[in-house]
Amino acid sequence: MGELLNSFVSFTNNILWSYVLIVLLIAVGLYFTVYLKGPQFKFFGQTFKLLGSGKPKNGKGVSSFQAFCISVASHVGTGNLAGVAIAVSVGGPGALFWMWIIALLGAGSSFVENTLAQVYKVKDKNGYRGGPAYYMEKALGNRKLGIIFSILITISFGLIFNSVQANTITFAFEGAFGLNRLYGAIILIVLTAMVIFGGVKRIAQVAEVIVPVMAVAYVLVALFVILKNITLVPHVFGMIFEGAFGIKQFTGGGMGAAIMMGVKRGLFSNEAGMGSAPNAAATAEVTHPVKQAIMQVFGVFLDTIVICSATGFIVLVSGANQQEGLTGIQLTQVALTSQVGAWGNIFIAACIFMFAFSSILGNYYYGESNIEFMNGSKTVLNIFRFAVIVMVYVGSMSSLDMVWNLADLFMGLMALLNIAVIFKLSKIVSKVAQDYIAQKREGKDPVFYAENIDGLVNVECWSKENENVENQEGKGKSSVSHAEASIDG
Repeated sequence: MGELLNSFVSFTNNILWSYVLIVLLIAVGLYFTVYLKGPQFKFFGQTFKLLGSGKPKNGKGVSSFQAFCISVASHVGTGNLAGVAIAVSVGGPGALFWMWIIALLGAGSSFVENTLAQVYKVKDKNGYRGGPAYYMEKALGNRKLGIIFSILITISFGLIFNSVQANTITFAFEGAFGLNRLYGAIILIVLTAMVIFGGVKRIAQVAEVIVPVMAVAYVLVALFVILKNITLVPHVFGMIFEGAFGIKQFTGGGMGAAIMMGVKRGLFSNEAGMGSAPNAAATAEVTHPVKQAIMQVFGVFLDTIVICSATGFIVLVSGANQQEGLTGIQLTQVALTSQVGAWGNIFIAACIFMFAFSSILGNYYYGESNIEFMNGSKTVLNIFRFAVIVMVYVGSMSSLDMVWNLADLFMGLMALLNIAVIFKLSKIVSKVAQDYIAQKREGKDPVFYAENIDGLVNVECWSKENENVENQEGKGKSSVSHAEASIDG
């Protein structure tokens, strides 16, 4: 019975992820790019200015950069090391090109879902919460749909995917350092518990340290490998474009494999349009929803165009992809070790830890936010936290193929829900984006008020009335600028 169920789930996943979701995510990404006139391109120049903005008032809440780091922590994981290697080994060098394309298109969907998350966020004692479940309830008036989404993301991201990341960490450390997996599991459990029981603020504080360190360190090593083989770089680009468009690949079916692997791995990696990142984006204190959406679009760029490309170039310049029998993380390890020596294995193990541990924290927060949506009870939240710890232990000690297949199914259904909803709500995003652009043209630092958008209802955090209340509460405590006082108004 178990084998039959596993076969059915695997069959369903193959159809869902290889055909249905790929077509839908590309289609909606292209639609949003055209409909909103390329927000992922026209706003990109503002990204670096926004990286240091949106600091929470009085040291409370989550800053724009911290929210960005939570989402990057979740989707920059071991897939950036192993997934790209699989794409290149199965789909050829051309798969990397199609990963770039899907990232550029998917960034349009990312802009939409993260704008909506900010518009419909809610406030609690710890700051802000939001995401697809929240805009399903408030924008569509459909709480049941929001609960379904919350269940899917909590089970897949909050629980099962964390067991996957834990499994990867303990296996990597056992291979690199000979560390007994039980000891590795205990260390990982302690570290995870120390962070997640501290709430979103502690998660944000840890993420804003781990994410920049892991990204910069990995990219610097990749740059070293590329510079060491600088004469091969033109040849590598030639392989990438030939693999994507070459006559030989077209007639032999290789082009189709490159497209399929590039698109699938690109979608799995950056998660644009799938409804996960908006849960983190909603936590940020900013003066306009579009500001955080711009930041989240940069996360898609960082994940795929930068980090995935780094892995792709390490593999291709080393020539390790030509060796038979190598794929996944093993291919990345062999490629890097051939270029930097034996310490490459240790470096990859360290990267796996940072990438996977940060994913555990980001995935946990997605679950926490949706637990709060379904039931704000402290008891329920603590039960969920203990369940996460249990899954980290179970994942550290064993492989659960059936459970992981179910997680893929739940994530796919979650993505289908989110795609349908953000498509339906795209007109709201267009109005919010136009409001942002109009204020920028007037030389203003954009501040968002829900009253300025026709037809916008059930918005909790962006009214002028809320701003006035907060200003009254803040008198005598500090002197703040109009922009700062408008953070949640």
